[in-house]
Amino acid sequence: MERSNPVRRAAACVLVCCGALAAAPAAHALPLIAELFYDAEGSDDGKSFVELYGTPGASLDGLRLEVVNGADGVVVTALTLSGLFTSSGLFVVADRTSAGVSSVAEANLLLDFDIQNGPDSLLLRSATELLDAVGFGVFGATDVFAGEGSPAIDVPAGASLARLFANADSGDNGADFVQLAVPTPGSAPFAPVPEPGVASLCALGLVALAMR
Repeated sequence: MERSNPVRRAAACVLVCCGALAAAPAAHALPLIAELFYDAEGSDDGKSFVELYGTPGASLDGLRLEVVNGADGVVVTALTLSGLFTSSGLFVVADRTSAGVSSVAEANLLLDFDIQNGPDSLLLRSATELLDAVGFGVFGATDVFAGEGSPAIDVPAGASLARLFANADSGDNGADFVQLAVPTPGSAPFAPVPEPGVASLCALGLVALAMR
């Protein structure tokens, strides 16, 4: 029987270790769109919101949200953002009524907006680049999808469209977003993303063991 080669064993362990790490949800440059509530039961006035996730304490100055009409690709709404991400990293932009109030108790910023049901897209931009985009609904052959990968579903009235993990983005809206029967502004799950360098440390440790 051939003797087991310790270096070969270590190399195999490295591949398994790195493969497991690669399978974990991937971190993404922040900020991201975490949740979108655009179709309340009854009137949407003062009830709609967009939840963002970013670095806690970071400024939103210079960021803007754009709603892109799926029918023609025209930006129908542009919102200038301001404020700081909370200690949890979440920030809720809520629609306000003509009286300047909102029913979203967790709101961090009140602005006047109305996001249509899909097919539409919501974009998050800085002054120089597109940071995140989510398209939702069924897009026809002549419609304009401005999201990432494939579209997320168009949720029914009363439900929200939420990212599976607020800090993870696969680049595919259809895979990243799910329907929430009860919207959760100001609260979101976070993915167990490996710290930078974990794969390298794993490999170095196993190789060192094999050389003993």
